[in-house]
Amino acid sequence: MGIKIYKPTTPGRRKASVQDFSDITKKHPEKSLTVILKKNCGRNNTGRITVRHQGGGSKRLYRIVDFKRQNFDVAGEVIAIEYDPNRGSRIALVLFTDNTKSYIIAAEGMKVGDKVLSSQKKIEAVPGNRMPLKYIPVGLFIYNIELTPGKGGQIVKGAGTASQLQVFEAGMAQLKLPSGEIRMVSEDCAATVGRISNPDFKLVRLGKAGRMRHKGIRPTVKGKNMNPVDHPHGGGEGHSPIGLKGGPKTPWGKKALGVKTRQRGKWSDKFIVKRRRGKNN
Repeated sequence: MGIKIYKPTTPGRRKASVQDFSDITKKHPEKSLTVILKKNCGRNNTGRITVRHQGGGSKRLYRIVDFKRQNFDVAGEVIAIEYDPNRGSRIALVLFTDNTKSYIIAAEGMKVGDKVLSSQKKIEAVPGNRMPLKYIPVGLFIYNIELTPGKGGQIVKGAGTASQLQVFEAGMAQLKLPSGEIRMVSEDCAATVGRISNPDFKLVRLGKAGRMRHKGIRPTVKGKNMNPVDHPHGGGEGHSPIGLKGGPKTPWGKKALGVKTRQRGKWSDKFIVKRRRGKNN
């Protein structure tokens, strides 16, 4: 996939770029693998806004993607590469030999006719195949990685991302994640070999506010542009700085901008060898 740039006929077009959908082979999704995605516009059961900046947007069908892939040792063939509005990567429609179909996250370079397999045993380490970490050769790139055996992929699922398998030690596999963090994961956890498709997704520029509204995202206003009643940064004459003695605050009075938000004493701390900011755990 590449990035497509149009002739700058309007100010919005001049700054915008879009995905090149030349890799898509099927226009409409598989009906049996979709469900209606209901919008709540960031409101709870009483109608109050609990998550800001949500509302509107184009209608979407949710594609049921199989992150577990527990149909072990049943060969499958990729019959279509499809667009998914709910994620940046492409999804592959797979037809298995038992006549079942499912969506999986497509690996980079995956095309119609490719064979894929998921197993609890050692199989060929080719892009799209899934198996426990202990059977994957050191140095390969992997994605859709489990944190608990059998639970399904939880990390490394974004477009163009991959984690590198570095070393095995005492029943644990050491992974270098896309963020730069190095962490330990049980060698019994499953992962898919390869990189995730659509690496150019991060290069798309929306170009205008309207495209953000189509995604269901409403405008975000700086606190210092509000009144004092609406935000701790509000008020002042003209375009004032934040100017708080205790530092920048959220709309609810908590410290913001540069404050660490990771929970202290989290259960997974013991598995992190090196933090993503370059500091040892």
